[in-house]
Amino acid sequence: MFEHKKLTDLNDYFTELNSRKEKGVYFYRINGYNETIKEFLQRYYEEARVSGVVIEGRIPNPDEKNLSYYEEIMGTNFQINIEFITMSLKKWLPRMNDYQRKNVAMSIYGTLDNMRKEGKNENMLKNAYIKFMCWLYYRFERIVNKLGENNIPKILYEGEISNYELKLISILSNAGCDIILLQYNGDANYLKLDKDSKLSENVNINGMTKFPDTFSVKWMRKEIEDRMNVRRLYGTEPQVRNCTNAWTEGRGLDDIRECLQGRGTDSALFYNCFYRINGVEDKLIYMNQLYQLYLEIKNSKRKLLILEETVPAPTMEEINSIKRKNYSTKEQMLMDLSNNIKYTANIELQRLINKAFIDIILEESNIQGMNLNKLTNKAVYLLCWLHRYQKELFVNWKMPEVSCLIYLGGCKNENESMFMRFMAKLPVDVLILNPNLNTKCCLEAPNLLEVSYTESMSVNKFPRESSEIHMGTAAYHAERELDSIMYQDSGLYRNQQYGKAVSVTLQTMYEEIAILWDQELKYRPNFSTTDSVVNVPVIFAKVSGVKDGLVPQYWSGIKSLITKDTFVVKNVPFIEPAGSNPIKPYVTEFYKNGRLQKDRIKSHQNYPYGFLREEIQNHILEKLQILIEQKSIKGTFENGTEYTIIATVLNMDKDIVRMIQKFDFTKKNPKLIYINTTEKMISLEDTILIAFLNLLGFDIVFFVPTGYQSIEKYFNKRVMEEHQIGEYVYDLNVPDFGKIPSNTRRSWREKIFKRGS
Repeated sequence: MFEHKKLTDLNDYFTELNSRKEKGVYFYRINGYNETIKEFLQRYYEEARVSGVVIEGRIPNPDEKNLSYYEEIMGTNFQINIEFITMSLKKWLPRMNDYQRKNVAMSIYGTLDNMRKEGKNENMLKNAYIKFMCWLYYRFERIVNKLGENNIPKILYEGEISNYELKLISILSNAGCDIILLQYNGDANYLKLDKDSKLSENVNINGMTKFPDTFSVKWMRKEIEDRMNVRRLYGTEPQVRNCTNAWTEGRGLDDIRECLQGRGTDSALFYNCFYRINGVEDKLIYMNQLYQLYLEIKNSKRKLLILEETVPAPTMEEINSIKRKNYSTKEQMLMDLSNNIKYTANIELQRLINKAFIDIILEESNIQGMNLNKLTNKAVYLLCWLHRYQKELFVNWKMPEVSCLIYLGGCKNENESMFMRFMAKLPVDVLILNPNLNTKCCLEAPNLLEVSYTESMSVNKFPRESSEIHMGTAAYHAERELDSIMYQDSGLYRNQQYGKAVSVTLQTMYEEIAILWDQELKYRPNFSTTDSVVNVPVIFAKVSGVKDGLVPQYWSGIKSLITKDTFVVKNVPFIEPAGSNPIKPYVTEFYKNGRLQKDRIKSHQNYPYGFLREEIQNHILEKLQILIEQKSIKGTFENGTEYTIIATVLNMDKDIVRMIQKFDFTKKNPKLIYINTTEKMISLEDTILIAFLNLLGFDIVFFVPTGYQSIEKYFNKRVMEEHQIGEYVYDLNVPDFGKIPSNTRRSWREKIFKRGS
């Protein structure tokens, strides 16, 4: 029989019998979990599945049919001696050779003899013997003819083993079989059967913890099936693979510079970096460092792709170029979409890209809440970016070349993060530069190497020409640091500090309009700044009627609201529907497939706002997109009103455009007063302009002494607060406000604070 030996390493289980340091078998219990245990069990399960036995739960007791067949073949005789057991095995399990039969017979005899010494009577011994024989035939017949061979058969038992199961497993172990008992609930029940651990040993490895609730043989089986399915998706796998960061020394930019020959010599590997550098080491030389890196990469003839601030989302043309179908499973989707990966110039590169694509999408499929439709969209995005950039990165590629992708600014969303992880699996150095510590890159990856510095610097453009390098003096950077201290979370704001804003319409009493009207935005309720966006509280109201019917005081009150930043509309409509508009002929080019074509608008020869600050242009186009998507204007996406919206917004009055250019989101906002004293309805174009300026951050008040409907006609819902302040007055003429005397009545502040003067 075979002796039980002690392990020096779990992988000793996979050593053939003749190659083991001590010729014998292993019988161990596993009661805890870590990654080493997981990897071992997955491999052991696979071996037991192929050339051994896997037991999930208890071994069923022989049923009446099993016992009847045994009695029919073997009869009812029973003797406790090796000769009887040997002859019985020859008849019952004829595939065993004499050597195997002898070992099993001796092991069964030893077990029964020990039971007899423990006081078991002959009938009990006979029942145990028949149970062992039935189990050997019905559960272990596939391995009894392999016992003791050089390739040792393996048994994996999952769960809490019973007394007779342990005896049979021990019989097989003594006859030349390796055993693993997989016990999720610890050793307590086992030690009731073998309190001194004479039959088996316990695995004890540092870092072991309780098994995860999801871990089981069933889970391992699914993992193996999934891996096999993935291999089928790969098709022919690449001959080379990536060695990412293993060769690096944490030197940041110097690792990127390292020549390919100095990285490693294994012809089956390409050696690439996956780096993120946060902050800057020295502000005075940072831009020059980037420029020198750029020159060195270009001079080394390596391919280089530089992205700044964002990875532009795929266009509709790019998305439509991806051939795809409807899918019912992710495997079906991956098999079909991978046909879009074509690189016939180098079939090995095509296989690398295909494998990386499948691996990344499978990783994305494990994200909580992911569904097939969303996963398909991600896969399409990835293919669009691959098609867009593969020429710059991989043209004429051959081993062991490694191109370089530099992303300045860091990942802003999960799709960009996915793209960077994808590129890091290919022969590409991926370098993410995040010099501004006030921004955060959302990329997370286990193989990402990170270097962080304490100094922060705002850099929006990667220097490709010496003329683009702007080197700040020490005094300059000190001033910037002081600037950031003063204007960050302090309630103080420098001029034009923010480039983005969201308007929040205030619900107010009528009397509050005059109080808030000329007030800086930062003092208004609900003003806030979040990251790089200002929440701008604005007034959007309609004032109907004349207070007490006092017309002179009515006009005087309106005049008090006309500041230097107020645009006044006296004639209705302000924009004539049939008026000249040079943008109208081109609007169908500017809106396609549900998206505003912002780049096309900016590059068009008739684009009227190219002279404005870049952030203001972006602000205008962003709010234009929102106005269309809100569908608050009647007819949007029904009769082409979306094109009227575009034409109107891109043809605003020059004075209004100048007010927008001047707008500082943390200070006083521009204003518009619209006076309608007649029965005339305002035009659709007027309604569009008013709605747009509200989104942009204007204060807007309609004065309608008649109380008639005006702006309401073209809105799908109520959008502004209406204040009924007095009786309706008709046929008024709007006066020249320059000739109206200022309102000399005491203000509410004077009434409160100067009561005793």
